[in-house]
Amino acid sequence: MSVAPVMGSRSFDIMSGIGPKPLRAGDRLPIGPRSPSFPEVEQAPVATISDDVVELKVVPGPRDDWFTDPDALIHGNWIVSDRSDRVGTRLIGKPLELRDPARQLPSEGVVRGAIQVPPGGQPVILGPDHPVTGGYPVIGVITDHDVDLAAQVRPGQTVRFSWSRPRMS
Repeated sequence: MSVAPVMGSRSFDIMSGIGPKPLRAGDRLPIGPRSPSFPEVEQAPVATISDDVVELKVVPGPRDDWFTDPDALIHGNWIVSDRSDRVGTRLIGKPLELRDPARQLPSEGVVRGAIQVPPGGQPVILGPDHPVTGGYPVIGVITDHDVDLAAQVRPGQTVRFSWSRPRMS
């Protein structure tokens, strides 16, 4: 396409607002000069989509003590929501309950693979485009070994967690 790249990309980044303006109905894209031959494209192999439950190991904390039953995270199955994106994989299941729902958490640093729990109790696995700070309690963090596997789950798939080590009581 004959669109000016911004920082080497021709796509718009929603979070930062960087890049060419997003497409709207009726927009026309210039495609550039005609190529004399059809280009061949090598496609990267696509991972097989498994119907099996995806099992992910989680390091407990740092805010697992904010929940009435932190082990509820590992005792249930979670379905990946179609509202997931590169910022976070949203999960659907039995809501996790906070000990004190009115308690406020100041923003603090978060990492890829952190499992934040917003007020509705449905966990969100933070992905590669996550914000650098978060204001919801983090019940656990997916291990380095499994964080890339977590990025491959698709809407409708089932995820099950297990602690990578015993929780501190």
